Amino acid sequence: MTAAQEMKQLLFDELQLIVRTTDGLIAKIKPEDWSYRPHENMRTLKELAEHLTAIPSVDLLILQEYSESDIRQMEARFAEAAPSSLGSLMKQGLEKLKGYMEALDEEDFWHKETRPFYMDHGSTQAKWLVEIVTHTHHHRGQLFTYLKMQSYEVNMFDLY
Repeated sequence: MTAAQEMKQLLFDELQLIVRTTDGLIAKIKPEDWSYRPHENMRTLKELAEHLTAIPSVDLLILQEYSESDIRQMEARFAEAAPSSLGSLMKQGLEKLKGYMEALDEEDFWHKETRPFYMDHGSTQAKWLVEIVTHTHHHRGQLFTYLKMQSYEVNMFDLY
């Protein structure tokens, strides 16, 4: 196994954990709590769950240099989805992301740069994959905190 294949495997193992545990956290949310917003300048619980679950799909489009309009359309799919389907949509996005990354040869994974519509420089595909892992971890942590703030029975075992 090459270094690129090993790195991809490690990062996808982590993303699969994040997807599984995100789905578990979302399953705990009561319908009356979806509108919870910890502060006026923060997302609601529903908006946070939509954003988090959209990351594999949206970030794949971003790293593939899709237009801002295409990105917004993908985000709208998650905003229109029933909360109960968000976990499966996240899983589907992860599978597409994995297919894209696995199709890259070692040279492209480490060195091919793509530039998102909102930046003036690009990043390598390897860096994009690391960014996707950290992005999902960040928002899964927010989701966990929102649930704690609403007195849900969640603990570290919900994250592993």
